[in-house]
Amino acid sequence: MISTFTAFFDANVFYGARLRSLVLTLAQTKMFRARWSEHVHDEWMRTLLRNRPQLTMASLEKTRRAMDASVLDCLVEGYTPVIETLSLPDPDDRHILAAAIVCRASCIVTFNLADFPQETLRPFGLHAVHPDDFLLDTESIDPAAYAAAVREDYQHYKSPPLTFDSYVGSLRAAGVPATAAQLLKLSVILDP
Repeated sequence: MISTFTAFFDANVFYGARLRSLVLTLAQTKMFRARWSEHVHDEWMRTLLRNRPQLTMASLEKTRRAMDASVLDCLVEGYTPVIETLSLPDPDDRHILAAAIVCRASCIVTFNLADFPQETLRPFGLHAVHPDDFLLDTESIDPAAYAAAVREDYQHYKSPPLTFDSYVGSLRAAGVPATAAQLLKLSVILDP
């Protein structure tokens, strides 16, 4: 069964490879519908290239294509006319709200909660949620499916392989410490 709960993801969620991988793996469980846009891709890729010059645009384009192929109907289109009608503390974030409105998202998943004031989002039936809270909420939907997805994500790191502690540590470093703590509690079933 596919959930009707739709989450629109801000670029900052996709900046770190480990968090991006976990979100994509969870999206494939269909516990929620994951959506993003070309603007979002451009933003996380541009920021990553600026901060990590050893990466190449070709490698990031490969990641972009893999992301889009991994989640059905993930790309939101047709939102650009809405951008100019919106007001946010940072005008550069209006594309996120516009795309979330057009795809009828329930929430915007972002590290920058202050950039998406509740009073601005409420009329559109939206709220902003931190990735840590989103992941914990996702676990509560279907704990078994969540655990299976986390195990799949963790076990796909083969070259080089990761210890479960380093996997969890990298998620903590990516800004989702409560999720990391929860995964440590589940380590007996996630890392047999």
